[in-house]
Amino acid sequence: MANDIREFLTELQKKLKSIDYIKTEDIPNIGLYMDQITTFMDEQLQACKRYEDDKILTKTMINNYAKNNLLPPPEKKKYSKEHVLTLLFIYYFKNLLSISDIQSILNPLTDHYFGNKDGFTMEDVYNEVFRLETEESNKLLKDLGKKYAIAQQTFSDFPEEDQSFLHSFSFICLLSYDVYIKKMMIESVIDELVAARTAEEKKGQEETKKEA
Repeated sequence: MANDIREFLTELQKKLKSIDYIKTEDIPNIGLYMDQITTFMDEQLQACKRYEDDKILTKTMINNYAKNNLLPPPEKKKYSKEHVLTLLFIYYFKNLLSISDIQSILNPLTDHYFGNKDGFTMEDVYNEVFRLETEESNKLLKDLGKKYAIAQQTFSDFPEEDQSFLHSFSFICLLSYDVYIKKMMIESVIDELVAARTAEEKKGQEETKKEA
């Protein structure tokens, strides 16, 4: 059992290292055309693919993000470093959140920090979020190891030939429940942010009417 868990954690650690986030210094400081953007993302996030033929980002995706007001328009068909950072946030969110939820949390960021020349920028936001990556990865590794150990101890009374599959099933259930709860928490926080922003906008409109 101990050897199984140790082997699992070793393989998991390798996997986590292979999907390390893109650092801002690795992103070109020059404008990139759409083809260059998709190639860059595909190369940098290669380890995140489930299947070799999967596409990290396509032209259609980028156009859809722009249409849905998730991505500021390019300048003369060229995308800046801040566009790449915004696309990275979208990439990490899109498998978990709806387009409207992503809008709710990204639009305030791009409104305040995208193209900002006099203060904090999208690069500062990105670096602040990901600077704790190593510490959080270590915590994640310990948590996954604990869940894996728990799963290995389930279904002990079931037929031995079924236990390998059932242990995997237990592990999937534990992880799924964890994701489910965290997704609910994320959506709850987003709803609170939207409600607060809506109330603020309504208050502003009312004050404008009074002044008129």
